[in-house]
Amino acid sequence: MKKYILLFLCLIIVSGSFAQMQDFKFKFYGQIRTDFYYNSRANEETVDGLFYMYPKDKVRDPDGNDLNSTPNSNFYTLYSRLGVDIAGPKLGTAKTSAKVEVDFRGTGTSYSVIRLRHAYLNLDWGKSAVLLGQTWHPLFGDVSPQILNLSVGAPFQPFSRAPQIRYRYTNKNFQLTGAAVWQSQYTSQGINPDKPKESKKSHEYLKNGCIPEIYVGADYKKDGLLAGVGIELLSLKPRTSALGANGDKYKIDERITTLSYEAHAKYTHKAWFIAAKSVLGSNLTQASGLGGFGIKSVNEHTGEQKYTPIRFSSSWLNVVYGQKWKPGIFVGYAKNLGTSDALYAPDGTDAQVYGTGTNLDQLVTTGAELTYNVPHWKFGLEYTLSSAWYGSLNASNGKIRDTHAVCNNRIVAVAMFMF
Repeated sequence: MKKYILLFLCLIIVSGSFAQMQDFKFKFYGQIRTDFYYNSRANEETVDGLFYMYPKDKVRDPDGNDLNSTPNSNFYTLYSRLGVDIAGPKLGTAKTSAKVEVDFRGTGTSYSVIRLRHAYLNLDWGKSAVLLGQTWHPLFGDVSPQILNLSVGAPFQPFSRAPQIRYRYTNKNFQLTGAAVWQSQYTSQGINPDKPKESKKSHEYLKNGCIPEIYVGADYKKDGLLAGVGIELLSLKPRTSALGANGDKYKIDERITTLSYEAHAKYTHKAWFIAAKSVLGSNLTQASGLGGFGIKSVNEHTGEQKYTPIRFSSSWLNVVYGQKWKPGIFVGYAKNLGTSDALYAPDGTDAQVYGTGTNLDQLVTTGAELTYNVPHWKFGLEYTLSSAWYGSLNASNGKIRDTHAVCNNRIVAVAMFMF
């Protein structure tokens, strides 16, 4: 009798759950992706070369040989992914939906581990919509290049997925976006508390600042054209305590607040895809950008410091044509614009800066690719040439002088099955 009662209760639970799921629609999707790459030298990168940024500077051994001139290559399937789109029942007058997507990238140096890519819910009232959860950073937005490199144009293209609260208002051809953004997997560069002369990535700088990133943008959409602009505010607390001149630890109130600006455009028509974006970035390291900040003054008594951002101008253009066979080109350019204030460098000491590519003057990347596309399948080959100009830091304006160029040749081959 107990077995029959238990079976009956299970049937009630299952049937009740099934009845509740009648208001939901699920769309499962995914891809199996294989990536092979080859580099002619060592590079700034993550995921052991899969997320490629730019070539490293020359480092000479006692015999004058460049330690970073060694080629490297590998083959991965880490960016295979699984996801589900969910359409739910109405909440009042709002349509509800959600997305969950994972890949096998892992975090840090832990590869082949499940990683959360997207996880959000969305409430849509028609003209207004609110998104809560993790998805693409607003600076990544709806305009990104169609290239095979998994960095998707970084560091020229802002790249990050971040927890956020996003509001969008759409009226005919115009769309306004406002978002409060936090940090999770993609974090800002700051001061390493264990090694104060070195940079460290951490979400602690934003967390201690108690102010999320703020983004406001506007877009115009009509007949295959999308064009828009955006502005982003970032406020970080690099430290909460410091050592004073007498060796005692003091509580301090440091903060660096920056504004960044971006403009983007995309045109799609039949077989054509043309897209471009330009970013005037200040301390956008949390979005895989170049730059950071430097020390501009120091309180000798408490050790408290004031900071100035390192500004970079970054732009890219991507043109792709075709349907089955798709040739494409990509061009990216970034320029170090220096700091708004002079850096702190008393008595001829070196100025202290924190960030990504802080010794870069400019970076140029050009690429060409050819992909073959049929339903559920994609095969592609891409060649990229990157040239980075390195030099020494000028403390008076934060710019880089006495530069020399370093180049990397990169080949990427991709095979994808999509379902």
